[in-house]
Amino acid sequence: MKSAAARFRAGWPLVLFAWAGGLGWARAAASPDFAGALGLYQGRHYSAARAAFQNLAAAGPDNPEIDFYLGRLALWFDDGAAALRHLERAARQSPREARIQNALGDAYGLAAQGAGLLAKFGWAKKCRAAYERAVELEPGNPAFHWSLLGYDCMAPAIAGGGRDKALAWAAEIRRLDPMSGRVAFATLALVEKNAGAAFALFDEVLREHPDDFLALYHLGRCAALSGEQLERGLAALRRCLVLTPPEGDGLPTRACVYHRIGNILEWQCDRVAAKEAHAAAVRIDPDFRPAKIALKN
Repeated sequence: MKSAAARFRAGWPLVLFAWAGGLGWARAAASPDFAGALGLYQGRHYSAARAAFQNLAAAGPDNPEIDFYLGRLALWFDDGAAALRHLERAARQSPREARIQNALGDAYGLAAQGAGLLAKFGWAKKCRAAYERAVELEPGNPAFHWSLLGYDCMAPAIAGGGRDKALAWAAEIRRLDPMSGRVAFATLALVEKNAGAAFALFDEVLREHPDDFLALYHLGRCAALSGEQLERGLAALRRCLVLTPPEGDGLPTRACVYHRIGNILEWQCDRVAAKEAHAAAVRIDPDFRPAKIALKN
């Protein structure tokens, strides 16, 4: 079984850095069939949603909304070719939609991950340009700043990345959304192997609000990714299980909590309990891929 740290290092930006999840911007639907497909998507029933949107695509002319969701779902299932096909077509039809540009950047990032050395830089350039376009079109959305933070944190300087740039994006995220900013700076601290600084960001919240779900979850996430303060992280995550998760696109769910519990149990070499925790995540959310991948390893 891979350690949580190994998966953290190997993760591509969409998976590693998404604070807002990147998987849901609802738009008004013109048909009951679209509304049904969108409901499956928003309920995180991604396999069923993909089939429903594919049926919609087969039944009518090209539609950027349908292509957007099919592209996002293709990314969720690591289907890079389908993601590029749908999202490039959506971007041609709706060039001023920030969410489409951001998703297209994710698709280019996924393509870069699987490309050879020479091609990798070309895909990376496209990835960054799409993310920058999304921020230009919708500068008040912290999710799009997260994409650039992830890029600049992961990409080498030769591809335009860098720590100072990532810190600047974290500061902007904090200006737009204080809790998201804490997560951004904690993520950068974890990348720099400064777990103490990451934990401290959530300690500040928990001293005044000991049952703050997001602070507890992200403290547990810090433990799961760093391998430090494991018992404390485990207690925080177990406390989350008796609290009500916040509602909203991309916010951590009970499935996320069980998955992070599984990560911590892996650090503690309790493989049986870790698998039970990941299995609990999949029971709650059958399409929760991080836990499904963990169960295979």
